Amino acid sequence: MIGIVDYELGSVTSVSNALSQIGAYFTVGRTRTELAKCDGIILTGIGPAPAAMTSLHDQGLTAFLSSLKTPFLGVCLGMQLLYSYSEEGETTCLKVLPGTVKRMNHAVCKVPHIGWNQVQLLANHPLFEGLKNPAYFYFAHSYAVPVGPSTTAVSDCGVRFAAAVSKDRYFGVQFNPEKSGDTGLQFLKNFAKLCKSLPR
Repeated sequence: MIGIVDYELGSVTSVSNALSQIGAYFTVGRTRTELAKCDGIILTGIGPAPAAMTSLHDQGLTAFLSSLKTPFLGVCLGMQLLYSYSEEGETTCLKVLPGTVKRMNHAVCKVPHIGWNQVQLLANHPLFEGLKNPAYFYFAHSYAVPVGPSTTAVSDCGVRFAAAVSKDRYFGVQFNPEKSGDTGLQFLKNFAKLCKSLPR
């Protein structure tokens, strides 16, 4: 079963609807006790990084999310929170991945970057199974992660940025799979399969 983290800044309803569409087993949890029972975790995010980290800290989830033994998927802000630091509010994040989340350059890209964009898949990753390359996903963000060693897919908005990242059991996507039609549903199905959270 997949656990969706409810910390008042995530798009819990839209992700829940998408997981329901693919028939995945999931629950929504606010506490470590609830989420520790799950076979995988999804952390979505809409809003500012400082408020997100404050909420996760207040719910006692920061250490838990930083040391998971099960697959983790960070979506949009949820991906950014995996990094050490965000320029947004000079925020210290979960420190799963080294690096800094940076404000997108409005001189080369319309900020916020909202809408469909092409994603180039760089790795033969289980989460990309059944996807076309390039694929198209829906984005809505003003901050992004520079391309680095953990990058598994890239997109371009005047400058290339990490569209997907991976390290061990941690995965992150800057796009919103739950708003990306059949391609996004296939991506979520791949994650659910990784978590053994689909009907046999």
